Amino acid sequence: MTDIVTPGLDLDRLGGWMDEQGLSGSGAPSLSPLGGGSQNELYVVERGEQRTVLRMAPEAATESRIDGVRREIRLLTALKGTDVPHGELLAADREGAVLGRPFLLMKEVQGWSPTATPGTGWPAPYDTDLMARRQLGFALVDGIARLARVDWRARGLDGFGRPDDFHDRQVDRWLAHLEPYRFRPLPGLDEAAAWLRRNRPRQWSPGIMHGDYQFANVMFTHDKPELAAIIDWEMTTVGDPLLDLGWALISWPPEGADMEKAHYLPLEGMPARDELLEHYERVSGRSTEDIDYYVILARWKLALVLEGSYATFVSGGPIDPKVEMFGDLVLELFRKAAELAEATGPLSARHGG
Repeated sequence: MTDIVTPGLDLDRLGGWMDEQGLSGSGAPSLSPLGGGSQNELYVVERGEQRTVLRMAPEAATESRIDGVRREIRLLTALKGTDVPHGELLAADREGAVLGRPFLLMKEVQGWSPTATPGTGWPAPYDTDLMARRQLGFALVDGIARLARVDWRARGLDGFGRPDDFHDRQVDRWLAHLEPYRFRPLPGLDEAAAWLRRNRPRQWSPGIMHGDYQFANVMFTHDKPELAAIIDWEMTTVGDPLLDLGWALISWPPEGADMEKAHYLPLEGMPARDELLEHYERVSGRSTEDIDYYVILARWKLALVLEGSYATFVSGGPIDPKVEMFGDLVLELFRKAAELAEATGPLSARHGG
């Protein structure tokens, strides 16, 4: 294996630190890049017979990105010993004393990612066996249901997020986020925002949320349709875990079947939405009666986030075909958020209010 020559990465020093942490092997490890959708740098670390994964922010990362790595370290520490599928944390340098940037070392996850398969996205047998593919949908929801029931206070996550008034802040916060780069009409934005203001959930319980939960951010085991790990925790916080469920269902059929831009995987054969909601409730112990609110918020929020990247692209930023596609995706997300809001009507009517 060829070592990666990366400015600021002292492999001898890394090896010495690994010795201090009691990790197996000896001497300087070898590093090779690991692909994926993460915004951070990923390397496979080999030392003797042990293979681990090193995760760190890019060299030119902002302080917020670096803080994201520290948050991920804290989150994975809290998840150790739970039944939430995740990459097991082996050791971490929170301050960046070893390599100049904070980093973490995890066990290598043995599994596959749906977004790593060219073409259809589903490897065999899930490309043709729809009954097998159906179980992947249950597994996806099962992961966040398990996450939602973790006692975050008992796991040392006080101060990890700001759960108080979580829903009261969402609309104003994200509209303020949009203002500096707003440059075009966004049909559906205002209609969905007004509905979200009027229909905040009456009752909810704080918990750990991933923040970007979808097929792209999980890995499945090779031998059965079960989660091997939830990955890419950059957006994790303590908030309302049901937003993760809404995020997973952004384009779920049948209501989301006409979303041409949001589909990056074929969902034929997947469980019906009601089946997934029942599974989530059974595992998490949380009610999903207001799920439409969470799907609307997820679509609206994702559209705002992607519009920022698209605005940068349009104003002369780096040419990236993927970001160029965000232009139409943003419009579709706002449209579908507004359509679902209109079809749902006041949540108070559902509650008998």
